Amino acid sequence: MGRQLVPLTLDNLSDLPSPCRACVFWELDPVTGARAERDGHADVEKESWVSSLLSEWGSCGRVLYVDGRPVGFVLYAPPAYVPRSGAFPTSPVSADAVQLITGWIAPGFRRQGLGRTMTQAMAKDLLGRGVRAIEAFGDARSREPMCVLPAEHLLAVGFEITRPHPAFPRLRLELRRAVSWRTDMELALDRLLGGPKPIPALGRS
Repeated sequence: MGRQLVPLTLDNLSDLPSPCRACVFWELDPVTGARAERDGHADVEKESWVSSLLSEWGSCGRVLYVDGRPVGFVLYAPPAYVPRSGAFPTSPVSADAVQLITGWIAPGFRRQGLGRTMTQAMAKDLLGRGVRAIEAFGDARSREPMCVLPAEHLLAVGFEITRPHPAFPRLRLELRRAVSWRTDMELALDRLLGGPKPIPALGRS
């Protein structure tokens, strides 16, 4: 099985699964995002967001191919480029951290260590840019991967809660630790990045 892990660019943005390729849950503030989806141009906004990051910061993700087929991705960015972050009760993301936005692995390719492979690649990329840590908002009420990843899974792969909350805690992972993750975390990482991503309601209690 041939594996290839490449940076996310405008050329391979279309290889992200539907609806992820046109999802702007994180990329726009709630009001603007809802308008883009209503007007049917969320895909254009997503492309514009990726383009801005590429020109101002660099690649904001990795896409995984197996035998030429896209089977997974992970997306991350500095918090200044993630407007939705401000809607969370545990914001802001720490100044020295990049935000893990979301990720996904195709059914049939989970439980093979691919999540670990992608996340270590993300960690090495960010370490090379001088980033110390990655943070994420977790959903403490769900075990299914969504736009907001389950806090339970983030904890399972080494994240630690840096700001508690009953619904949306903020978690942190030191990147040097991520690069040397143990093999027994592979399955937890695949669970973290597997499954569909329905949009959660931030107003739930």
